[in-house]
Amino acid sequence: MAGFFKKLFNAIIDQAEVDWDELEANLIAADLGGKLSTGIVNELFDLGRKVSAQDVVDITRKRLSKILPDDCPPPSPREDGKPFVILIVGVNGTGKTTSTAKLGMWLKKRGHSVMLAAADTFRAAAVEQLQRWGDRLDIPVVTGQANSDPSSVCFKAHQQAIAEKAQFLICDTAGRIHTRHNLMEELGKIRRTIAKQDDTAPHLTLLVVDASTGSNALNQAKEFHKASPLDGLIITKLDGSGKGGIAFTIFDQLGVAPRFIGTGEEPEAFSIFEKERFVAEVL
Repeated sequence: MAGFFKKLFNAIIDQAEVDWDELEANLIAADLGGKLSTGIVNELFDLGRKVSAQDVVDITRKRLSKILPDDCPPPSPREDGKPFVILIVGVNGTGKTTSTAKLGMWLKKRGHSVMLAAADTFRAAAVEQLQRWGDRLDIPVVTGQANSDPSSVCFKAHQQAIAEKAQFLICDTAGRIHTRHNLMEELGKIRRTIAKQDDTAPHLTLLVVDASTGSNALNQAKEFHKASPLDGLIITKLDGSGKGGIAFTIFDQLGVAPRFIGTGEEPEAFSIFEKERFVAEVL
């Protein structure tokens, strides 16, 4: 029993009676949100008997397992031989650029050819960081001039990926949020530019969220989902916080499910999302 459930279990096990308000507050503190937390408390209350710590853990796990859909299949190469294009979006500081590289490595280890696009051109450190990752992992990285138009970098990378028959192109997009309008314009332009060479692209848009940021991650997901419809989440920084409840809240409110998780700095500390394992081991 790890993370959140261990804390929840220990908080209840020595109590003669369950403090319902405290229990609901603990669930909300785990980033499960008010609606979901209230539902769990109501289900426990409706048992009509003395509730044990194990009851709380079991019902919380059962309810959380029901919320998320079945595990999504991993991205696979296209039958027509054209690149499968993935956009990585998110604010700076969530591990966006690192996640781009880790996803590239994850695909490469499964025998796929991968190319990365350093389209976070407004943050020079992001381009350099992705280039270092590319050198380390032996994955080609396409770059542009500093402060150049991110969509032009994506276009150039897509062109190169098509020419070199790369199976996957992963674009690390700019992480700034100035205003909703500017964000929508920038991401919309990237999507339109990529579609010029393949009207089915991009094929997957993943938002990187930091598990420890709680409700801020939900707000970020809402903003990005409006700007560029999201297909899934990459949840980072799950190694030490014992959190991750925000994944359920985001899916409950937006219908955007986790696809990958990051649990550390090393490229191997990255895996495809598995619902039952996540509920049992991470939360």
